[in-house]
Amino acid sequence: MVAWLVVAHRLGLDGPYAALVNVAACALPMVLWSLLVDKVHRNPSTGIDWSSARPWRETLDVSVTKLTGLWLTWGGIAAIYALGRFWWDTRYANYPFAMWCFEIVAPALFLLSIPYVLWLDRRLVEPRDGAWSLGAWLMGIDGIDREAIYNHLRSWAVKAFFLAFMLSIVPPGFGDFVRTDPRSALRDPVALAGYCITFMFVIDVAFATAGYILTFRPLDSHIRTANPYAAGWAAALICYPPFLLMGDGGPLDYHPGTADWTVWLGGHTWLLAGMGAVLVALTGIYAWATIAFGIRFSNLTHRGILTHGPYAWSRHPAYLSKNLFWWLSTMPFLATTGWQDAVRNTAVMACVSGVYYWRARTEERHLGLDPAYRDYSGWMARNGAVPRAFARVLRRR
Repeated sequence: MVAWLVVAHRLGLDGPYAALVNVAACALPMVLWSLLVDKVHRNPSTGIDWSSARPWRETLDVSVTKLTGLWLTWGGIAAIYALGRFWWDTRYANYPFAMWCFEIVAPALFLLSIPYVLWLDRRLVEPRDGAWSLGAWLMGIDGIDREAIYNHLRSWAVKAFFLAFMLSIVPPGFGDFVRTDPRSALRDPVALAGYCITFMFVIDVAFATAGYILTFRPLDSHIRTANPYAAGWAAALICYPPFLLMGDGGPLDYHPGTADWTVWLGGHTWLLAGMGAVLVALTGIYAWATIAFGIRFSNLTHRGILTHGPYAWSRHPAYLSKNLFWWLSTMPFLATTGWQDAVRNTAVMACVSGVYYWRARTEERHLGLDPAYRDYSGWMARNGAVPRAFARVLRRR
């Protein structure tokens, strides 16, 4: 990915197609490493038994039923995309570009799903999953699992909503970074901090987009479960357009009357450099938290428990670093329009942090259904650097 960024910068390739190549440059090495080095396709959690492939005639009926459910799901998603006006409106994000991407890949996805499902079902220990149950319900076949259907629909709802959002924000950040001359950024600490922060976000978005695309059982990156709790969905969706509450003019907009850190620290070069370094570090932790997922990144889903990288320090490093970044970069406790706006903005910013605390708790409730996460959470409470630091502060108070 870094190599492609260098090539794109040298050749002036700052358009949306080059941005998609950047995602591919991020995803391909991870796929190859997962299969050739980690050999994730051998993990028992894939549900695949490679040693005994059944004759395709034995699983044909199952595969046809599963394809029926899968295509029904895709048809429903396409209808939602077509009927939802905001998917075609650039006010929220560059969703029209995401819709264009889906229109291009849809025919190939439809055709390739046939050999993929036929091939995979021969090797699955239990091929009757949520897609099969949905197809069986449509075809009037007995033996459906309603909970599996609900999990299947929730999983595809997550993928449809968040993949569209990620694709919509891939080109802008990539283009901004490629167009920037790094030599000019070296002359100014603020410009250098902005350049590094943009780079971190390019990495974050590339990894996250790859994660939403690469949900495949042979990669052991499939969705085990999608969050079944309405509170979890509410806490997550209000952080993204078109449901975003923190946007300009929204009920949790903490920007009225504020200036950013470059204004309040302006004229003090060392303070600007120091604050810029802190903000770059926080963005680096945020990107690191996404990188740690590899090909498994996703909101509102369980795709395996992470215990490495920043997750060895905190259960929610991305939320913690993101909120600290907002507090330090915006400085809501200072306002150009008087102390009243400073008080309001500080209170609203506290509510925004509260939303992310709520979001973290709903995710813990979902992942806590897995004993592995409960073990990790207990270990983190006893040994994690961040939880122990908070515990010490609370004990002193």
